[in-house]
Amino acid sequence: MLRSDKGKYTDKQERKAEHIEESYGKRGVPEKEATRRAWATVNKIHKGGEKKGGGGFGKKEDHSPMRRGGKRSQARKRAHSTGSSSNRKSQASS
Repeated sequence: MLRSDKGKYTDKQERKAEHIEESYGKRGVPEKEATRRAWATVNKIHKGGEKKGGGGFGKKEDHSPMRRGGKRSQARKRAHSTGSSSNRKSQASS
């Protein structure tokens, strides 16, 4: 199978990739990069095409990529809001 051939992907996988691509487009990611990221995400979730002969046939879905963005942004907010350790020490001593 050629690298660009999407014949082993189900309609659901193709729709999911389109939605992911649209959301990247809304965030200002270039179209080619958005397409690449969308299919990378779908492959991570489904482990490849789910039709017979595809790598993801008969495998369970991995939902970790769907949760990842929220975890990243929350961690950044916490790290940014608490400040540096020296800043916290000076606030505690006063």
